[in-house]
Amino acid sequence: MNHSDSQHDGMMGQNAGMMGRGATRPMMPGDSDVDRGKMLEKHHTKTLWVWWTVILLGVWVLVAPLTFGYGTGVVDASGGRELWLTTTARIAAMKWSDIVTGALIAFFGWRSLTPNRPVSMWICCFLGCWLTFAPVLFWAPTAAAYMNDTIVGMLVISLTILVPGMPNMVAFMKMGGDVPRGWSYNPSSWAQRSIMIALAFVGFVVSRYLAAYQLGYIDHVWDPFFGGGSRRVLDSAMSHSLPVSDAALGALAYTFEFLMGFMGATSRWRTMPWMVTFFGILVLPLGLVHIFLVISQPVIVGSWCTLCLVAAAIMLPMLPLEADEVVAMGQHMVESKRKGHRLWSVFWKGGPAGDALDDERSPKLMALPKEPRAVVNAATWGMSVPWTLVAATLLGVALTFTPTFFGLAKAASDAPHLLGLLTVTFAVIAMGEPLRPLRFLNVLLGLAAAVAPWVFGHAPLGAKVMQVALGVAIVVLSLPRGPKKEQYGLWDRFVV
Repeated sequence: MNHSDSQHDGMMGQNAGMMGRGATRPMMPGDSDVDRGKMLEKHHTKTLWVWWTVILLGVWVLVAPLTFGYGTGVVDASGGRELWLTTTARIAAMKWSDIVTGALIAFFGWRSLTPNRPVSMWICCFLGCWLTFAPVLFWAPTAAAYMNDTIVGMLVISLTILVPGMPNMVAFMKMGGDVPRGWSYNPSSWAQRSIMIALAFVGFVVSRYLAAYQLGYIDHVWDPFFGGGSRRVLDSAMSHSLPVSDAALGALAYTFEFLMGFMGATSRWRTMPWMVTFFGILVLPLGLVHIFLVISQPVIVGSWCTLCLVAAAIMLPMLPLEADEVVAMGQHMVESKRKGHRLWSVFWKGGPAGDALDDERSPKLMALPKEPRAVVNAATWGMSVPWTLVAATLLGVALTFTPTFFGLAKAASDAPHLLGLLTVTFAVIAMGEPLRPLRFLNVLLGLAAAVAPWVFGHAPLGAKVMQVALGVAIVVLSLPRGPKKEQYGLWDRFVV
Protein backbone atom coordinates (compact mmCIF):
# COMPACT_ATOMS: atom_id res chain seq x y z
CA MET A 1 0.00 0.00 0.00
CA ASN A 2 1.14 3.51 -0.70
CA HIS A 3 -0.40 5.87 1.89
CA SER A 4 0.91 6.33 5.41
CA ASP A 5 0.03 7.49 8.86
CA SER A 6 2.48 10.36 8.52
CA GLN A 7 0.57 11.68 5.55
CA HIS A 8 -2.82 10.83 6.97
CA ASP A 9 -2.08 12.63 10.26
CA GLY A 10 -2.22 15.83 8.25
CA MET A 11 -4.81 14.87 5.66
CA MET A 12 -7.45 12.23 6.25
CA GLY A 13 -8.54 12.49 2.62
CA GLN A 14 -10.88 10.54 0.50
CA ASN A 15 -10.61 6.75 0.61
CA ALA A 16 -8.42 6.71 3.70
CA GLY A 17 -10.67 4.26 5.46
CA MET A 18 -8.62 1.15 4.79
CA MET A 19 -5.20 2.70 4.84
CA GLY A 20 -4.42 4.19 8.25
CA ARG A 21 -3.06 1.17 10.09
CA GLY A 22 0.33 2.35 11.23
CA ALA A 23 2.17 0.17 8.77
CA THR A 24 1.95 1.95 5.47
CA ARG A 25 4.30 4.03 3.38
CA PRO A 26 4.99 7.62 4.45
CA MET A 27 4.25 10.05 1.67
CA MET A 28 5.61 13.30 3.04
CA PRO A 29 6.31 16.25 0.76
CA GLY A 30 9.77 16.47 -0.68
CA ASP A 31 11.44 15.10 -3.77
CA SER A 32 15.13 15.45 -2.99
CA ASP A 33 17.30 12.37 -2.57
CA VAL A 34 17.91 13.35 1.05
CA ASP A 35 14.18 13.66 1.77
CA ARG A 36 13.41 10.39 0.03
CA GLY A 37 16.18 8.63 1.90
CA LYS A 38 14.89 9.87 5.24
CA MET A 39 11.35 8.87 4.28
CA LEU A 40 12.53 5.38 3.34
CA GLU A 41 14.44 4.93 6.59
CA LYS A 42 11.55 6.23 8.70
CA HIS A 43 9.09 3.98 6.92
CA HIS A 44 11.33 0.95 7.36
CA THR A 45 11.64 1.65 11.07
CA LYS A 46 7.86 1.75 11.42
CA THR A 47 7.41 -1.52 9.55
CA LEU A 48 10.31 -3.45 11.09
CA TRP A 49 7.84 -5.72 12.87
CA VAL A 50 6.75 -6.99 9.45
CA TRP A 51 10.12 -8.54 8.71
CA TRP A 52 10.44 -10.11 12.14
CA THR A 53 7.05 -11.72 11.51
CA VAL A 54 8.19 -12.92 8.08
CA ILE A 55 11.22 -14.56 9.72
CA LEU A 56 8.96 -16.36 12.20
CA LEU A 57 6.70 -17.53 9.38
CA GLY A 58 9.75 -18.87 7.56
CA VAL A 59 10.70 -20.91 10.62
CA TRP A 60 7.09 -22.11 10.91
CA VAL A 61 7.14 -23.38 7.31
CA LEU A 62 10.57 -24.95 7.84
CA VAL A 63 9.32 -27.17 10.70
CA ALA A 64 5.84 -27.79 9.22
CA PRO A 65 6.72 -31.23 7.70
CA LEU A 66 7.82 -32.39 11.14
CA THR A 67 4.81 -30.84 12.85
CA PHE A 68 2.07 -32.11 10.55
CA GLY A 69 3.64 -35.32 9.24
CA TYR A 70 2.98 -35.13 5.52
CA GLY A 71 3.27 -38.93 5.23
CA THR A 72 0.42 -39.59 7.68
CA GLY A 73 -3.17 -39.67 6.48
CA VAL A 74 -2.23 -39.38 2.81
CA VAL A 75 -5.19 -39.22 0.42
CA ASP A 76 -5.57 -39.91 -3.30
CA ALA A 77 -7.08 -37.55 -5.83
CA SER A 78 -10.76 -37.95 -6.67
CA GLY A 79 -12.13 -39.96 -9.54
CA GLY A 80 -9.18 -42.33 -9.75
CA ARG A 81 -7.12 -39.61 -11.42
CA GLU A 82 -3.57 -40.61 -12.37
CA LEU A 83 -1.20 -37.97 -11.04
CA TRP A 84 2.07 -36.88 -12.55
CA LEU A 85 3.82 -37.74 -9.26
CA THR A 86 3.74 -40.94 -7.26
CA THR A 87 2.51 -40.79 -3.66
CA THR A 88 6.07 -41.07 -2.35
CA ALA A 89 7.22 -38.27 -4.66
CA ARG A 90 4.31 -36.06 -3.57
CA ILE A 91 5.25 -36.43 0.08
CA ALA A 92 8.94 -35.80 -0.61
CA ALA A 93 8.23 -32.81 -2.86
CA MET A 94 6.01 -31.11 -0.29
CA LYS A 95 8.44 -31.88 2.52
CA TRP A 96 11.53 -30.48 0.81
CA SER A 97 9.61 -27.59 -0.71
CA ASP A 98 8.58 -26.46 2.76
CA ILE A 99 12.01 -26.99 4.27
CA VAL A 100 13.84 -25.07 1.53
CA THR A 101 11.19 -22.37 1.16
CA GLY A 102 10.93 -21.83 4.91
CA ALA A 103 14.71 -21.50 5.24
CA LEU A 104 14.85 -19.02 2.34
CA ILE A 105 11.99 -16.93 3.76
CA ALA A 106 13.76 -16.74 7.11
CA PHE A 107 17.08 -15.82 5.46
CA PHE A 108 15.74 -13.12 3.16
CA GLY A 109 13.44 -11.88 5.89
CA TRP A 110 16.56 -11.39 8.03
CA ARG A 111 18.24 -9.50 5.21
CA SER A 112 15.15 -7.32 4.86
CA LEU A 113 15.59 -6.05 8.42
CA THR A 114 18.15 -3.69 6.88
CA PRO A 115 16.67 -0.75 4.92
CA ASN A 116 16.99 -0.40 1.17
CA ARG A 117 17.12 -4.08 0.26
CA PRO A 118 14.23 -4.34 -2.20
CA VAL A 119 15.57 -7.48 -3.90
CA SER A 120 15.43 -9.45 -0.66
CA MET A 121 11.93 -8.12 0.02
CA TRP A 122 10.70 -9.14 -3.43
CA ILE A 123 12.26 -12.58 -3.03
CA CYS A 124 10.24 -13.02 0.17
CA CYS A 125 7.09 -12.09 -1.77
CA PHE A 126 7.84 -14.55 -4.57
CA LEU A 127 8.53 -17.27 -2.01
CA GLY A 128 5.08 -16.56 -0.57
CA CYS A 129 3.64 -16.96 -4.07
CA TRP A 130 5.46 -20.27 -4.39
CA LEU A 131 3.96 -21.46 -1.10
CA THR A 132 0.46 -20.91 -2.46
CA PHE A 133 1.31 -22.73 -5.69
CA ALA A 134 3.36 -25.69 -4.42
CA PRO A 135 0.40 -27.64 -2.92
CA VAL A 136 -1.40 -27.36 -6.25
CA LEU A 137 1.59 -28.46 -8.31
CA PHE A 138 2.57 -31.32 -6.00
CA TRP A 139 -0.98 -32.45 -5.18
CA ALA A 140 -0.42 -31.90 -1.44
CA PRO A 141 -0.87 -35.37 0.11
CA THR A 142 -2.71 -34.11 3.19
CA ALA A 143 -5.22 -31.38 3.89
CA ALA A 144 -2.90 -29.98 6.58
CA ALA A 145 -0.11 -29.49 4.05
CA TYR A 146 -2.45 -27.73 1.61
CA MET A 147 -3.98 -25.48 4.25
CA ASN A 148 -0.68 -24.60 5.92
CA ASP A 149 1.14 -23.62 2.75
CA THR A 150 -1.71 -21.66 1.18
CA ILE A 151 -2.54 -19.69 4.32
CA VAL A 152 1.09 -18.95 5.23
CA GLY A 153 1.78 -18.03 1.60
CA MET A 154 -1.02 -15.47 1.70
CA LEU A 155 0.37 -14.06 4.95
CA VAL A 156 3.88 -13.74 3.53
CA ILE A 157 2.60 -11.97 0.41
CA SER A 158 0.51 -9.63 2.54
CA LEU A 159 3.35 -8.81 4.91
CA THR A 160 5.93 -8.18 2.20
CA ILE A 161 4.07 -5.99 -0.32
CA LEU A 162 0.59 -5.20 1.02
CA VAL A 163 1.17 -3.99 4.57
CA PRO A 164 4.42 -2.05 4.01
CA GLY A 165 3.75 -1.32 0.34
CA MET A 166 5.83 -2.19 -2.70
CA PRO A 167 9.51 -2.37 -1.70
CA ASN A 168 11.29 0.99 -1.97
CA MET A 169 8.36 2.59 -3.79
CA VAL A 170 8.67 5.57 -1.48
CA ALA A 171 11.96 6.34 -3.23
CA PHE A 172 10.33 7.00 -6.62
CA MET A 173 6.55 7.32 -6.30
CA LYS A 174 5.20 10.53 -7.85
CA MET A 175 2.73 12.56 -5.79
CA GLY A 176 -0.44 13.91 -7.36
CA GLY A 177 -4.14 13.42 -7.96
CA ASP A 178 -6.19 10.24 -8.11
CA VAL A 179 -8.73 10.94 -10.87
CA PRO A 180 -7.46 10.43 -14.45
CA ARG A 181 -7.66 13.39 -16.82
CA GLY A 182 -11.11 13.59 -18.40
CA TRP A 183 -12.63 11.02 -16.07
CA SER A 184 -15.65 11.63 -13.85
CA TYR A 185 -14.50 9.26 -11.07
CA ASN A 186 -11.48 7.40 -9.76
CA PRO A 187 -11.45 3.74 -10.91
CA SER A 188 -8.89 2.83 -8.23
CA SER A 189 -10.83 4.18 -5.25
CA TRP A 190 -11.37 1.90 -2.29
CA ALA A 191 -15.09 1.86 -2.95
CA GLN A 192 -14.39 0.61 -6.49
CA ARG A 193 -11.94 -2.03 -5.26
CA SER A 194 -14.06 -3.19 -2.31
CA ILE A 195 -16.57 -5.02 -4.49
CA MET A 196 -13.74 -6.75 -6.37
CA ILE A 197 -12.17 -7.85 -3.09
CA ALA A 198 -15.49 -9.19 -1.82
CA LEU A 199 -16.25 -11.10 -5.02
CA ALA A 200 -12.73 -12.55 -5.15
CA PHE A 201 -13.02 -13.79 -1.57
CA VAL A 202 -16.32 -15.53 -2.23
CA GLY A 203 -14.86 -17.07 -5.38
CA PHE A 204 -11.84 -18.22 -3.37
CA VAL A 205 -14.07 -19.96 -0.81
CA VAL A 206 -16.16 -21.72 -3.48
CA SER A 207 -13.15 -22.82 -5.55
CA ARG A 208 -11.27 -23.99 -2.46
CA TYR A 209 -14.20 -26.25 -1.56
CA LEU A 210 -14.24 -27.76 -5.06
CA ALA A 211 -10.46 -28.16 -4.89
CA ALA A 212 -10.79 -30.04 -1.59
CA TYR A 213 -12.87 -32.65 -3.42
CA GLN A 214 -10.54 -32.99 -6.39
CA LEU A 215 -7.48 -33.20 -4.14
CA GLY A 216 -9.15 -35.97 -2.12
CA TYR A 217 -9.60 -34.21 1.22
CA ILE A 218 -13.39 -34.66 1.16
CA ASP A 219 -15.36 -37.55 -0.35
CA HIS A 220 -18.44 -35.73 -1.58
CA VAL A 221 -19.28 -32.38 -3.14
CA TRP A 222 -22.57 -30.65 -2.34
CA ASP A 223 -24.92 -29.97 -5.25
CA PRO A 224 -28.53 -28.97 -4.55
CA PHE A 225 -29.72 -29.03 -8.17
CA PHE A 226 -27.80 -31.51 -10.32
CA GLY A 227 -27.10 -34.32 -7.85
CA GLY A 228 -24.13 -36.29 -9.11
CA GLY A 229 -23.54 -33.81 -11.92
CA SER A 230 -20.88 -31.98 -9.94
CA ARG A 231 -18.87 -35.16 -9.42
CA ARG A 232 -19.14 -36.03 -13.09
CA VAL A 233 -17.87 -32.59 -14.04
CA LEU A 234 -15.06 -32.48 -11.48
CA ASP A 235 -13.93 -36.00 -12.42
CA SER A 236 -14.48 -35.61 -16.17
CA ALA A 237 -11.94 -36.19 -18.90
CA MET A 238 -11.92 -32.42 -19.47
CA SER A 239 -10.88 -31.86 -15.86
CA HIS A 240 -8.33 -34.70 -16.03
CA SER A 241 -6.70 -33.16 -19.10
CA LEU A 242 -4.71 -30.80 -16.86
CA PRO A 243 -1.76 -32.08 -14.79
CA VAL A 244 -3.12 -30.23 -11.75
CA SER A 245 -6.54 -29.69 -10.19
CA ASP A 246 -8.46 -27.10 -12.21
CA ALA A 247 -10.48 -26.15 -9.12
CA ALA A 248 -7.27 -25.60 -7.15
CA LEU A 249 -5.99 -23.43 -9.99
CA GLY A 250 -9.20 -21.42 -9.73
CA ALA A 251 -8.67 -21.01 -5.98
CA LEU A 252 -5.10 -19.88 -6.68
CA ALA A 253 -6.31 -17.27 -9.20
CA TYR A 254 -8.90 -15.97 -6.76
CA THR A 255 -6.19 -15.82 -4.07
CA PHE A 256 -4.12 -13.40 -6.14
CA GLU A 257 -7.17 -11.41 -7.21
CA PHE A 258 -8.21 -11.03 -3.57
CA LEU A 259 -4.74 -9.93 -2.43
CA MET A 260 -4.10 -7.65 -5.41
CA GLY A 261 -7.34 -5.86 -4.65
CA PHE A 262 -5.64 -4.48 -1.54
CA MET A 263 -2.39 -3.56 -3.25
CA GLY A 264 -1.48 0.04 -3.97
CA ALA A 265 -2.94 3.43 -3.20
CA THR A 266 -5.99 5.04 -4.76
CA SER A 267 -3.74 6.33 -7.54
CA ARG A 268 -2.40 2.92 -8.51
CA TRP A 269 -3.66 3.26 -12.09
CA ARG A 270 -0.71 5.67 -12.59
CA THR A 271 1.71 4.68 -9.80
CA MET A 272 1.64 0.90 -10.41
CA PRO A 273 0.77 0.19 -14.07
CA TRP A 274 2.48 -3.21 -13.86
CA MET A 275 0.22 -4.31 -11.02
CA VAL A 276 -2.97 -3.10 -12.73
CA THR A 277 -1.85 -4.94 -15.89
CA PHE A 278 -1.29 -8.24 -14.07
CA PHE A 279 -4.52 -7.81 -12.14
CA GLY A 280 -6.32 -7.13 -15.41
CA ILE A 281 -4.82 -10.25 -17.00
CA LEU A 282 -6.03 -12.37 -14.07
CA VAL A 283 -9.54 -10.94 -14.25
CA LEU A 284 -10.16 -10.28 -17.96
CA PRO A 285 -8.61 -12.89 -20.32
CA LEU A 286 -8.13 -15.59 -17.69
CA GLY A 287 -11.56 -14.85 -16.27
CA LEU A 288 -13.10 -15.28 -19.72
CA VAL A 289 -11.31 -18.61 -20.14
CA HIS A 290 -12.66 -19.75 -16.78
CA ILE A 291 -16.21 -18.76 -17.73
CA PHE A 292 -15.98 -20.42 -21.16
CA LEU A 293 -14.75 -23.68 -19.60
CA VAL A 294 -17.65 -23.70 -17.16
CA ILE A 295 -20.34 -22.97 -19.75
CA SER A 296 -18.94 -25.67 -22.02
CA GLN A 297 -19.63 -28.33 -19.36
CA PRO A 298 -23.08 -29.38 -20.68
CA VAL A 299 -21.64 -29.70 -24.18
CA ILE A 300 -18.36 -31.49 -23.42
CA VAL A 301 -19.26 -33.38 -20.24
CA GLY A 302 -23.03 -33.58 -20.57
CA SER A 303 -23.58 -32.50 -16.95
CA TRP A 304 -23.87 -29.36 -14.85
CA CYS A 305 -22.07 -28.42 -11.64
CA THR A 306 -23.88 -25.95 -9.36
CA LEU A 307 -20.84 -24.56 -7.55
CA CYS A 308 -18.87 -24.39 -10.81
CA LEU A 309 -21.65 -22.19 -12.18
CA VAL A 310 -21.55 -20.13 -8.98
CA ALA A 311 -17.79 -19.61 -9.41
CA ALA A 312 -18.34 -18.48 -13.00
CA ALA A 313 -21.21 -16.21 -11.92
CA ILE A 314 -18.88 -14.59 -9.36
CA MET A 315 -16.20 -14.04 -11.98
CA LEU A 316 -18.60 -12.61 -14.58
CA PRO A 317 -19.29 -9.18 -12.95
CA MET A 318 -15.61 -8.84 -12.08
CA LEU A 319 -14.79 -8.37 -15.76
CA PRO A 320 -16.73 -5.13 -16.34
CA LEU A 321 -15.89 -3.91 -12.83
CA GLU A 322 -12.13 -4.18 -13.45
CA ALA A 323 -12.08 -2.95 -17.04
CA ASP A 324 -12.22 0.76 -16.14
CA GLU A 325 -9.04 0.61 -14.05
CA VAL A 326 -7.19 -1.11 -16.90
CA VAL A 327 -8.46 1.56 -19.32
CA ALA A 328 -7.29 4.34 -16.98
CA MET A 329 -3.86 2.72 -16.74
CA GLY A 330 -3.70 2.44 -20.53
CA GLN A 331 -4.59 6.12 -20.91
CA HIS A 332 -1.81 7.01 -18.48
CA MET A 333 0.70 4.99 -20.52
CA VAL A 334 -0.45 6.66 -23.77
CA GLU A 335 -0.19 10.15 -22.28
CA SER A 336 3.21 9.37 -20.76
CA LYS A 337 4.47 8.26 -24.17
CA ARG A 338 3.20 11.46 -25.77
CA LYS A 339 5.07 13.49 -23.16
CA GLY A 340 8.33 11.69 -23.93
CA HIS A 341 8.61 9.54 -20.82
CA ARG A 342 10.25 6.10 -21.04
CA LEU A 343 7.42 3.55 -21.06
CA TRP A 344 9.57 0.86 -19.44
CA SER A 345 10.21 3.11 -16.46
CA VAL A 346 6.61 4.33 -16.28
CA PHE A 347 5.30 0.75 -16.42
CA TRP A 348 7.37 -0.43 -13.45
CA LYS A 349 7.69 2.78 -11.41
CA GLY A 350 4.70 4.85 -12.45
CA GLY A 351 4.72 8.31 -13.95
CA PRO A 352 3.97 11.92 -13.04
CA ALA A 353 0.39 12.75 -12.09
CA GLY A 354 0.09 15.27 -14.91
CA ASP A 355 -3.47 16.62 -15.04
CA ALA A 356 -4.89 14.07 -12.58
CA LEU A 357 -7.30 15.63 -10.10
CA ASP A 358 -7.96 15.03 -6.41
CA ASP A 359 -10.78 12.61 -5.75
CA GLU A 360 -13.55 14.64 -4.14
CA ARG A 361 -16.41 12.40 -5.25
CA SER A 362 -15.70 8.93 -3.84
CA PRO A 363 -17.14 8.30 -0.36
CA LYS A 364 -14.87 7.18 2.45
CA LEU A 365 -14.98 3.43 2.92
CA MET A 366 -15.33 3.92 6.66
CA ALA A 367 -18.77 5.40 5.89
CA LEU A 368 -20.06 1.97 4.84
CA PRO A 369 -21.89 1.17 8.13
CA LYS A 370 -23.67 4.57 8.14
CA GLU A 371 -24.04 5.18 4.39
CA PRO A 372 -24.02 1.75 2.73
CA ARG A 373 -25.96 2.94 -0.31
CA ALA A 374 -23.42 5.67 -1.14
CA VAL A 375 -20.48 3.25 -0.92
CA VAL A 376 -22.25 0.54 -2.91
CA ASN A 377 -23.21 3.03 -5.61
CA ALA A 378 -19.62 4.26 -5.82
CA ALA A 379 -18.44 0.64 -6.11
CA THR A 380 -20.36 0.24 -9.36
CA TRP A 381 -19.48 3.52 -11.08
CA GLY A 382 -18.56 2.65 -14.63
CA MET A 383 -21.43 0.18 -14.97
CA SER A 384 -24.94 0.92 -16.18
CA VAL A 385 -27.80 -1.46 -16.81
CA PRO A 386 -29.72 -0.65 -20.02
CA TRP A 387 -33.03 -2.45 -20.26
CA THR A 388 -31.95 -3.80 -23.64
CA LEU A 389 -28.99 -5.67 -22.10
CA VAL A 390 -31.15 -6.92 -19.23
CA ALA A 391 -33.65 -8.25 -21.75
CA ALA A 392 -30.85 -9.82 -23.81
CA THR A 393 -29.57 -11.52 -20.67
CA LEU A 394 -33.01 -12.96 -19.90
CA LEU A 395 -33.42 -14.14 -23.49
CA GLY A 396 -30.01 -15.80 -23.25
CA VAL A 397 -31.25 -17.69 -20.19
CA ALA A 398 -34.44 -18.64 -22.07
CA LEU A 399 -32.35 -19.89 -25.01
CA THR A 400 -30.24 -21.98 -22.64
CA PHE A 401 -33.28 -23.78 -21.23
CA THR A 402 -35.14 -24.20 -24.53
CA PRO A 403 -33.83 -27.78 -24.95
CA THR A 404 -35.09 -28.66 -21.47
CA PHE A 405 -38.54 -27.20 -22.19
CA PHE A 406 -38.89 -29.12 -25.46
CA GLY A 407 -37.04 -32.24 -24.29
CA LEU A 408 -34.47 -32.07 -27.07
CA ALA A 409 -31.77 -34.69 -27.57
CA LYS A 410 -28.15 -33.75 -26.86
CA ALA A 411 -27.32 -33.22 -30.54
CA ALA A 412 -30.01 -30.55 -30.78
CA SER A 413 -29.43 -29.04 -27.33
CA ASP A 414 -25.69 -28.30 -27.42
CA ALA A 415 -25.98 -25.21 -29.63
CA PRO A 416 -28.72 -23.41 -27.64
CA HIS A 417 -26.98 -24.30 -24.36
CA LEU A 418 -23.69 -22.81 -25.49
CA LEU A 419 -25.09 -19.84 -27.42
CA GLY A 420 -27.48 -18.93 -24.62
CA LEU A 421 -24.80 -18.87 -21.94
CA LEU A 422 -22.43 -16.93 -24.22
CA THR A 423 -25.19 -14.38 -24.78
CA VAL A 424 -25.62 -13.96 -21.03
CA THR A 425 -21.85 -13.60 -20.64
CA PHE A 426 -21.40 -10.83 -23.19
CA ALA A 427 -24.58 -9.00 -22.19
CA VAL A 428 -23.37 -8.75 -18.59
CA ILE A 429 -19.82 -7.78 -19.64
CA ALA A 430 -21.25 -5.04 -21.90
CA MET A 431 -22.96 -3.50 -18.87
CA GLY A 432 -19.53 -2.11 -18.08
CA GLU A 433 -19.55 1.14 -20.05
CA PRO A 434 -15.90 0.90 -21.21
CA LEU A 435 -16.76 -2.55 -22.64
CA ARG A 436 -20.15 -1.59 -24.09
CA PRO A 437 -19.05 -2.32 -27.72
CA LEU A 438 -18.78 -6.03 -26.82
CA ARG A 439 -22.57 -6.20 -26.99
CA PHE A 440 -22.16 -6.48 -30.77
CA LEU A 441 -20.81 -10.00 -30.26
CA ASN A 442 -24.36 -10.92 -29.27
CA VAL A 443 -25.49 -9.88 -32.74
CA LEU A 444 -23.40 -12.76 -34.10
CA LEU A 445 -24.59 -15.10 -31.34
CA GLY A 446 -28.22 -14.20 -32.03
CA LEU A 447 -27.80 -14.91 -35.72
CA ALA A 448 -26.11 -18.21 -34.88
CA ALA A 449 -28.98 -19.11 -32.53
CA ALA A 450 -31.50 -18.46 -35.32
CA VAL A 451 -29.60 -20.65 -37.78
CA ALA A 452 -28.46 -23.46 -35.44
CA PRO A 453 -31.76 -25.41 -35.12
CA TRP A 454 -31.87 -25.86 -38.90
CA VAL A 455 -28.31 -27.19 -39.01
CA PHE A 456 -27.66 -29.20 -35.82
CA GLY A 457 -29.77 -32.13 -34.76
CA HIS A 458 -33.45 -32.83 -35.21
CA ALA A 459 -35.84 -30.61 -33.27
CA PRO A 460 -39.62 -30.16 -33.48
CA LEU A 461 -40.92 -27.18 -35.41
CA GLY A 462 -41.96 -25.41 -32.21
CA ALA A 463 -38.42 -25.56 -30.82
CA LYS A 464 -37.01 -24.25 -34.09
CA VAL A 465 -39.43 -21.34 -34.19
CA MET A 466 -38.68 -20.52 -30.55
CA GLN A 467 -34.92 -20.46 -31.14
CA VAL A 468 -35.31 -18.31 -34.25
CA ALA A 469 -37.49 -15.83 -32.37
CA LEU A 470 -35.06 -15.67 -29.45
CA GLY A 471 -32.08 -15.24 -31.78
CA VAL A 472 -33.68 -12.39 -33.73
CA ALA A 473 -34.75 -10.65 -30.52
CA ILE A 474 -31.19 -10.92 -29.15
CA VAL A 475 -29.86 -9.31 -32.34
CA VAL A 476 -32.30 -6.39 -32.11
CA LEU A 477 -31.66 -5.81 -28.39
CA SER A 478 -27.89 -5.80 -28.88
CA LEU A 479 -27.85 -2.87 -31.30
CA PRO A 480 -28.71 0.16 -29.05
CA ARG A 481 -25.89 1.46 -26.86
CA GLY A 482 -28.05 2.45 -23.93
CA PRO A 483 -27.19 5.19 -21.39
CA LYS A 484 -23.64 6.26 -20.63
CA LYS A 485 -23.37 7.83 -17.18
CA GLU A 486 -19.63 8.42 -16.71
CA GLN A 487 -16.72 10.00 -18.57
CA TYR A 488 -13.57 8.05 -19.55
CA GLY A 489 -11.13 10.56 -21.00
CA LEU A 490 -9.43 9.24 -24.14
CA TRP A 491 -11.60 6.10 -24.07
CA ASP A 492 -14.88 7.99 -24.52
CA ARG A 493 -14.60 7.76 -28.30
CA PHE A 494 -14.72 3.96 -28.08
CA VAL A 495 -17.86 3.74 -25.95
CA VAL A 496 -20.23 3.35 -28.89
